[in-house]
Amino acid sequence: MMIPLPVFRLFLVLGALLLAGTPSRAQNIVVMVNGDPITDFDIEQRSKLDQLTTQKTPARQEVINTLIDERVKLKEGKKYGVDPGVSDINQSYEGMAQRMRISPDQLTKSLEVKGVRPETLKSRMKAEMVWTSLVRGRFKEKLLVGEKDVAQAVQAQTGDKLQIEGTEYKMQPIVLIVPRGSSQAFLETRHKEAEQYRSRIGSCEEANSLFRSTPNATIRDIVTKTTAELPEALRKVLDDTPIGHLTAPEMTKAGIEMVVLCSRKPTMIDTPKKREVREKMYQEKYEKTQKTYLEELRKAAMIEYRNR
Repeated sequence: MMIPLPVFRLFLVLGALLLAGTPSRAQNIVVMVNGDPITDFDIEQRSKLDQLTTQKTPARQEVINTLIDERVKLKEGKKYGVDPGVSDINQSYEGMAQRMRISPDQLTKSLEVKGVRPETLKSRMKAEMVWTSLVRGRFKEKLLVGEKDVAQAVQAQTGDKLQIEGTEYKMQPIVLIVPRGSSQAFLETRHKEAEQYRSRIGSCEEANSLFRSTPNATIRDIVTKTTAELPEALRKVLDDTPIGHLTAPEMTKAGIEMVVLCSRKPTMIDTPKKREVREKMYQEKYEKTQKTYLEELRKAAMIEYRNR
């Protein structure tokens, strides 16, 4: 099909204008990573983002290395089927905005004011999501922190008792619904019903079977609590309640409440110091593992610098 000369000239003019409006340096390819280009524009954008988040001006080569790492991580992610979609990235972006107590649009505007495209931040977020999922998924067993190691580290640091014995309780709250404004006679009737249920129930299975089909009553999901998480009065009640039986009925705002005790067994309770040490040990293992993993991937990657 022949294009009329005036229209053809218009295409040429528009093309020239578009090219003129795009800085040639921005499209200059600096590095090819497994066939994926990193341009001056990519480097400029990431430099601005890093400066915005760290309040420091990063070295150009440092930024290039970061972008190379991300290209390598994303390729490895695709190899194992770890490839977050647009909706996943947008959800993470919105979550960041919420933590900053602003809307996603406000976050976008604050970036644009500093000359940063939101896609630059989203690209970094995607790489972080992929890498975290890869490392934790592929090296799950290697990253496990043994309780014995944690206990020894705590003892070495503080001399604290390695473990504190306690009790773990598994229970299900039950509520016999009492409408607001009910008469005293109705309350007494419901209370008698509760006592009758107590005499009938001998296991969590029986409680679930009964209360899931009983009108104006509800049984909630199993709750697991340890000695450290319960007040002393409630611990005493649970310790005195036979396994599978109901605690004495109590009147609350929700109605007449009881608890069916599903299990009670000895356990070792975490202390804040143990949790702190465990998290630190896990993070140290994670950092060491991910560093070795990334070094191996970079060695195997095709990285070609251009116009350095």
